[in-house]
Amino acid sequence: MSAQLWVSVVQIGCFFGLVALGYYLVLEGADFFNFALGPFAMFSGLTASWLMAERGWPLGFAAVLGIAIAAVLAVVTEVALVRPIDARTGGGELPSLIAVVAVLFAVEQLAGTLFGRQLMPGRSWLPGLDLDLGFVKVDGQTLVLVACTLVSFTGVWVWTRKSKYGRILRAVGSNREAARTLGMPVGRVRLVAFALAGLVVGLAGQLFSAKAGVSFQSGFGWALSGFLALVIGGTGSVWAPLAGGLLLALAQTFVPYYLGSASLDYAVLAVAILFFALRPNGLFVRKVRV
Repeated sequence: MSAQLWVSVVQIGCFFGLVALGYYLVLEGADFFNFALGPFAMFSGLTASWLMAERGWPLGFAAVLGIAIAAVLAVVTEVALVRPIDARTGGGELPSLIAVVAVLFAVEQLAGTLFGRQLMPGRSWLPGLDLDLGFVKVDGQTLVLVACTLVSFTGVWVWTRKSKYGRILRAVGSNREAARTLGMPVGRVRLVAFALAGLVVGLAGQLFSAKAGVSFQSGFGWALSGFLALVIGGTGSVWAPLAGGLLLALAQTFVPYYLGSASLDYAVLAVAILFFALRPNGLFVRKVRV
């Protein structure tokens, strides 16, 4: 077994974990699955790649703009779509979910129209910085991806425990109606959750597209992978999405290695069915809900 495969597991798992963290934030703050987060990540990565390749922008400016656009898309989705639909339907989940799925496909088609429909290569954030450990090689972009993932999860973990809105987010996630009854600003927390999720997936799109490239069709696959990572990891801890992402990446990496690439889709489906049937709340579940 090649040790290099474990590097692939870590880098793919970190990406899945970041997208799942975006799902986690919106689920905790709004009790809602925002399936458009995958396309938001794609739009972020594609924006930066296109600006650098076609307009000659420096990496830093292109990356910041891409992340900001992902956050804006997330906020606009909440303010202009999800919130009004919730108000008209009395909090019904299905109409909002259908609307977000429509946003998913709309963002993909918009990206294809604006940036073209071919795979856009990325640019490493640390070119030329490769670690050769003898038994395994780690490129600079993988190091950046792992570092940014750890910083992001640590930052969200600290934020949920130390900041006002972070603690309110946890309260809303534990019991939304009780939080509303106690006079907590649930609507404002929803907006913060959507915005922060947009920033996280925008960063994820930047980091992964710099490694693997990105196209306008990447969004749906990224949305599905992030969702499955959250299903596997659960919502019992801020770190649960990362655990789920790593386990999903483990299956996606080693199953094709042993059984062939044709088995990949079956492996992902099998993992999903297994957790939905036997562990529907994921690996990590809150023991106490107020």
